[in-house]
Amino acid sequence: MDRGALLLVAHGSADPRAGATTRALARAVAAVRPGIDVRASFLDHAGPRPDDVLFALSRHGHRSAAVVPVLLTSAYHGRVDLPGVLARAREGGLQLDASQSDVLGPVDGTTHPLLLRALRRRLAEAGTGDTDGVVLIAAGTRDDTARGSVDVVAGELQADLGVPCRAGFASGSVVTAAVAVDELRDLGCRRVAIASYFLARGRLYDTAVSSARSRGALLPAAEPLGSDFDIARLVLERADAVT
Repeated sequence: MDRGALLLVAHGSADPRAGATTRALARAVAAVRPGIDVRASFLDHAGPRPDDVLFALSRHGHRSAAVVPVLLTSAYHGRVDLPGVLARAREGGLQLDASQSDVLGPVDGTTHPLLLRALRRRLAEAGTGDTDGVVLIAAGTRDDTARGSVDVVAGELQADLGVPCRAGFASGSVVTAAVAVDELRDLGCRRVAIASYFLARGRLYDTAVSSARSRGALLPAAEPLGSDFDIARLVLERADAVT
């Protein structure tokens, strides 16, 4: 019996670390739910492209696939690019039923508990000890709504941790990680830890870490969420919601 398939769609990056992380996440998802066909694809840079993988899944005999954008904000790539790719694939004769899920980040202003738990775990693993503030570094975007969703995550992380938390961006915003650390300093924070709202290492992650560190934030920074067990579970929950 066809159990369907699950296609992860990442933004893509010129940095090979990003693609490797997406493929590792696909393997983690497959390990959580053995027997499902899990593939990775990329909208930009390195392939394969989502539509190519969907046609391959159809040739393999699958009749349906959940398409999960492994994105932490619902910006242009999730709202426009990916739906456009799916529409063109259908127009091109795709016989497989492909259903797109929500992104991994906040939906309707609420962050999934699995995402918050993964963020807390990565922060704890960094081992920076007692801290009185947290900067949540993120890639950034020119989309105001998408940036606002990162602020939502920072607010929920603040409530969980019991210390001030501010979002700082590597691009697309004047609120850099350095600016966010300065805001925390103004609140009286002296030991500011770096939490990571990234799925993979790459140029923007490195930029954000350097920016936060320039204002004295503590190292090591939290690792990206990557193939964390709870992120793999979150992918499956998003997929289940559309299948």
